Amino acid sequence: MTETQTTPDGEAVPPAPAKSGERILGLDFIRGIAVLGILAANIVAFGQPWAAYMMPSAFLVPHDSIDEWLYVAQFTLIDGKMRGLFTLLFGAGMALFMERAWARGSSRWLQVRRLGWLLVFGLIHFFLIWRGDILTLYAVAGFVAVLFVRMEGRALMALGLSGYALGALVYFATIGSAYFIAETPLGQQEGMEEGAAAMIEVKQETLDIDARERPIMESGSYVDYVTNNVTNHAADILNMLWLFAFETLPLMLVGMAMYKFGWFSPGGSVRKRQVWAWSLLLIGGALSLLLGLWLKSIGFTYWSTIAAFVSFSMLPRLLMILGLAVLLAQIGATASGWLAERLSAAGRAAFTNYLGTSVLMMLIFHPWAGGLWGELSRPELYLVVALAWAIMLAWSKPWLERYRYGPLEWLWRCLTYWKRFPLRR
Repeated sequence: MTETQTTPDGEAVPPAPAKSGERILGLDFIRGIAVLGILAANIVAFGQPWAAYMMPSAFLVPHDSIDEWLYVAQFTLIDGKMRGLFTLLFGAGMALFMERAWARGSSRWLQVRRLGWLLVFGLIHFFLIWRGDILTLYAVAGFVAVLFVRMEGRALMALGLSGYALGALVYFATIGSAYFIAETPLGQQEGMEEGAAAMIEVKQETLDIDARERPIMESGSYVDYVTNNVTNHAADILNMLWLFAFETLPLMLVGMAMYKFGWFSPGGSVRKRQVWAWSLLLIGGALSLLLGLWLKSIGFTYWSTIAAFVSFSMLPRLLMILGLAVLLAQIGATASGWLAERLSAAGRAAFTNYLGTSVLMMLIFHPWAGGLWGELSRPELYLVVALAWAIMLAWSKPWLERYRYGPLEWLWRCLTYWKRFPLRR
């Protein structure tokens, strides 16, 4: 009879699998693709006004038909999918971290401390580098997700998918309905005039904020930039938590479940997994494409693009995220060669690559550095993405051949355990 093990503070330890290392073969490869894809999703917000991310008419340079088709392509293939994929991996990483922590006799408080430091990194990123930070969101959602990390895979999957479905309903009732009130005849009906006027006011306020901040991004100093973030945008953190929490936490739980099912590793029915993955990916992609074409047909209006991004695309996006995760796990578990090795290395240093990319974009676009903010068209912004991808793929592998961790991965690890780990191999 096996005696149940506990941590020093009395927490029950789930039994560790005999070969847990086999369960993470695909994680670094997927994480590498996700961290590259996140830049492609965010590049417009780096190089143009924030409203331009959703609404092409907010670009400060002409946005022609080629740009519009590129918008549809990004909406279909990239937007929300890379963030969702990264969120799945974050949940899987939490399960893996706790599996190893329990094997060493630690408790969930180690994970809490790890998330606390992630929150610090996220706030630094938000205020000092770029307001599009997702680390703060991950840390706060992670504080909740860690409560469920001991659950079995089936329960985690059911809870995650149920939470995601609930989030889809919440977003449709709030963000989705805003489109119908603001931009369809519904808003002209009796009793809806006040709601329609409020939606117009919100849109104008967003555009006014971009207009007020334009001088800072065109000729301001770094101090001006940080001061504006601190004084005018601190509340954006709460708005971000509301906007994405109903998606982020459920996806973390789904990622934990996928890890416990072994879906990020080889084995099982490979062909069956591929069939399911391709089916989910193609169905979700087709629905996303239809949404993108609809947006183009009505001229990428303000509330339609926000509603499509946050609400209408939520379920098609989930299908694509799950399909991509399973498919890329299969590819990553067996892939070899120059590109696969570089992508896996970029994934192992994803934390450094994510924050490092924000610093690089700041140096390219801010007026006190490269000064290209507001100057580049969508195709030209994608050239910047290609440059950053080349840098990430170029440095990560040589660095990890000499050092055990990426620079920020090492710092985060040292802060989590509150001791200095060796860095050089």
